[in-house]
Amino acid sequence: MAKKDYVLGSGNVFEDLGYPRPAEALAKAELARKIGALIAKRGLTQVAAAEVLQIDQPKVSALVRGRLAGFSLDRLVRFLVLLGSDVEIVVKPRARAMGRARVMVA
Repeated sequence: MAKKDYVLGSGNVFEDLGYPRPAEALAKAELARKIGALIAKRGLTQVAAAEVLQIDQPKVSALVRGRLAGFSLDRLVRFLVLLGSDVEIVVKPRARAMGRARVMVA
């Protein structure tokens, strides 16, 4: 049998890289991706997006580049609302009896 030249990932790159709270990091990244897509879809410049999001342009730049250290999940959800999106949060029992509960963005 040939030796594998790769390692199967967990499905969460942040977990694979050893981030301290990988589920939160992945959720933040997915929310930021959606925010960036909405900004692009509306044709907003970073300056115009900053006005809508009530932040300064350098923060918009950080956000769309995935530099999310200064952004909480709550703040990212608020940005989605300011961009005109409905946000629905669903709490339910975990899907797998043996697995850990998780945070997901659909």
